[in-house]
Amino acid sequence: MEQGLEVALTDLQSSWNNVRHHTEEISSDRLLVRRGQAFNITLYFRKRGFQPGLDNIIFVAETGDSVYLDSEPQRQEYVVNDYGFIYQGNKNWIRPCPWNYGQFEENIIDICLELLDKSLNFQIDPATDCALRGSPVYISRVVCAMINSNDDNGVLNGNWSESYLDGINPAEWTGSVAILKQWHATGCQPVRYGQCWVFAAIMCTVMRCLGIPTRVITNFDSGHDTDGNLIIDEYYDSTGRILENKKKDTVWNFHVWNECWMARKDLPPGYGGWQVLDATPQETSNGLYCCGPASVRAIKEGEVDLNYDTAFAFSMVNADCMSWLVYGGKEQKIHRDTNTVGNFISTKSIQSDERDDVTENYKYIEGSPQERLVFMRALQKLKARRSEGPHKADSQHSTPVPLNGDSPRSLHMPSLRPSDIVQVSLKFQLLDPPNMGQDIRFVLLALNMSLQFKDLKVNLSAQSLLHDGSPLPPFWQDTAFITLSPEEAKTHSCRIPYSQYSQYLSTDKLIRISALGEEKNSPEKILVDKIITLAYPGIMINVLGAAIVNQPLSIQVLFSNPLSEHVADCVLTVEGSGLFKKQQRVLIGILKPQHRASITLETVPFKSGQRQIQANLRSNKFKDIKGYRNVYVDLRL
Repeated sequence: MEQGLEVALTDLQSSWNNVRHHTEEISSDRLLVRRGQAFNITLYFRKRGFQPGLDNIIFVAETGDSVYLDSEPQRQEYVVNDYGFIYQGNKNWIRPCPWNYGQFEENIIDICLELLDKSLNFQIDPATDCALRGSPVYISRVVCAMINSNDDNGVLNGNWSESYLDGINPAEWTGSVAILKQWHATGCQPVRYGQCWVFAAIMCTVMRCLGIPTRVITNFDSGHDTDGNLIIDEYYDSTGRILENKKKDTVWNFHVWNECWMARKDLPPGYGGWQVLDATPQETSNGLYCCGPASVRAIKEGEVDLNYDTAFAFSMVNADCMSWLVYGGKEQKIHRDTNTVGNFISTKSIQSDERDDVTENYKYIEGSPQERLVFMRALQKLKARRSEGPHKADSQHSTPVPLNGDSPRSLHMPSLRPSDIVQVSLKFQLLDPPNMGQDIRFVLLALNMSLQFKDLKVNLSAQSLLHDGSPLPPFWQDTAFITLSPEEAKTHSCRIPYSQYSQYLSTDKLIRISALGEEKNSPEKILVDKIITLAYPGIMINVLGAAIVNQPLSIQVLFSNPLSEHVADCVLTVEGSGLFKKQQRVLIGILKPQHRASITLETVPFKSGQRQIQANLRSNKFKDIKGYRNVYVDLRL
């Protein structure tokens, strides 16, 4: 009788397979294959070889294709690319922040798998957790909860307090690798600190490492609706100053989340594709601080009853804003704005450094009949899910007041006809680019569009904002009395010295200037505001010579102190996957006023192809002067 086959050795052909599965940058001696794609292995037998017709070998490998993208450029961008940009600033000044995702760097795959094993799901029921890891819907919720540390020993502690003495200011980070390696090296103790863009960047690294197509999304003027009525309530005093919100409803200057590509067999047909996942700990979902996956198409169509957290995601991009005037201990509803929330929703373009606007994926054109229809559909679905609450009246549609200029609102008590409201308009106009260290010069333009004389009293103020919309106390105020002849325009010049605003700035460098105008002998009030983001000169990076794998390379970094005062505790950090084995930290010390400096770093690139260098300069006066440089590394001379 012929002796049966006995396997002596299995060759997984790791190096060959990994190249074809685009995982060779992770490892060449461990088999790492992607689902839905063939791979080869070789079996060696003892005593005799395989005989076709006589021997029969059954080999089963189940992978599936629930995260398959059929576009090769998209696969390269959303799975393979290890650097990118996260958009910050405000809707009038969008700036790209370079980021090193580094999903193929040494030990990152093991750290990502460790993250799964540290989840509450695995700790409670390891067998069920492992059995469900083939589901991208399940695994994305697990990862989302593990990026923040609100429920577990997740990767990051969130901090919006402006006090970061026992950790790192979120604005200083330039990449995910240092954060993930610190989390691993400290026995999975949460890293201090992160805010929304850091949470989203870490999640992008982990999901791309696990093979799930992922991109980072920024939403400007992002709603945070705490009570689920699709209304963001904002409160103002008689000077036009925005007040701290007791309900914690806010409009974030920008908010950052992720989209992951996956099939949604748990939803009706047509709701697969890009899904919103938000690792920033804002609200709980089934008892844990995570959000999503919520179908982007479901958000656009107002299908807020579909899993997961679609109603909350809808409110981030399409809630209405309600303005309230607070005076004499009372609150009076003064205006409803349907256009404020959800602007310039942005992500990095495919195989390009340009910004891609994806707003139309999330909602129909603001103010269009279709957009209002979707809003009402979402509202009705939310009503059906809960009993009638105290905001019943707020859910009735009202005609939006015509807007002009920099987010103006007409505040009227009692309600006025639209023809009355637009008789006088106010608008801010900057006279110079708002650069850090320089005075802010601007004018208030007042225009009388009526045929009557108008006497206006205008209260002006300026206050710093955090990027999540939280206001800080005003640091500048002014009052203007303006008399306007029929159809006349006048300007009122304003100046805020650097010496006045510098000590009140938040890390986000956001200043909100506002004006509340009231006409003599009229109940009409006009509110106008403008968000200013103060800009720094960027870091310049020069690559000196050709970049070749395993050959020395010199990199020059040029930076400056933009302020007219000494700055201390200056530290320059530089990193780049495939170029530096770890983040480089250079202690600079003190920089004199307006001083320019440069340093040259030596490195040896160890990976070929398109790479990016990211740099950040911090001091005791600023935290995030950034720069980047793309570098192509050749394989050989």
